[in-house]
Amino acid sequence: MTEDSGILAIVDALGLPPRARVDVRIPKKLLVEQGAPTAADKRAIQEGIDEVQWLAACKPGNIGVASFADESREYLEIAVVGCAFRPGAKSARLIELIHRAIPYPVLLVTTDDLGITLSVAHKRHAEREADKVVIEHVVHAAGIRPDLADGQEQEFLCSLALAKQPRRDLWTVYEGWLSRIEALNAARLSGTYAPTDDEALTARRREALEAYSHLTREVQGLRAKATREKQLNRRVDLNLEIKRLEAEIATHKTNL
Repeated sequence: MTEDSGILAIVDALGLPPRARVDVRIPKKLLVEQGAPTAADKRAIQEGIDEVQWLAACKPGNIGVASFADESREYLEIAVVGCAFRPGAKSARLIELIHRAIPYPVLLVTTDDLGITLSVAHKRHAEREADKVVIEHVVHAAGIRPDLADGQEQEFLCSLALAKQPRRDLWTVYEGWLSRIEALNAARLSGTYAPTDDEALTARRREALEAYSHLTREVQGLRAKATREKQLNRRVDLNLEIKRLEAEIATHKTNL
């Protein structure tokens, strides 16, 4: 897995100091014990993961960025982890399980038949268990092909360098990577890659992406329903609702 050119291209794009590199294999047994709540998840890990590698540990002492702590979270280091999935693996679920299993915030680079997926997930303290952390929403960009990167993906790769992230503390570094993943997802819809560290612009884009995704799924459901509908007047109503939602989607698209 460590020789996978796509994963290596992402790691190289991060521009991490050599002293931050770890390159240690993570046993699948650890993921099973720490991040698999069900028997199905345990099977998914055993059958779907080829190899997991702890690639780097971004700490104050090796990247020159302060740690972060407040009442809800503590970021002492950021783990950069690579993982190769086998054909047919339940990639989306495995990505979530890996983020759950590792107590530090993780920049996760996974590879499958469709290319590279880069994902992050902020973590916070569990409300009733002080020694545990829970993940918030997993944000990811899939199908990245560093070997065939077009203009947008090439700009994205160039923007990942540690030196280009906000460096107040480890939380802002992680948020910088998250916002760039969101910017790539937005660029795939808008045609323009425009990363930003402006909090207001980032929040507006995040809200637009979430709304776009939600409304798109709703439209897909309504189209399927309209196809099955036998009553003409009801089909007309469904099509009108689809057009209304499509107009709303177009409005959100302008905020990407």
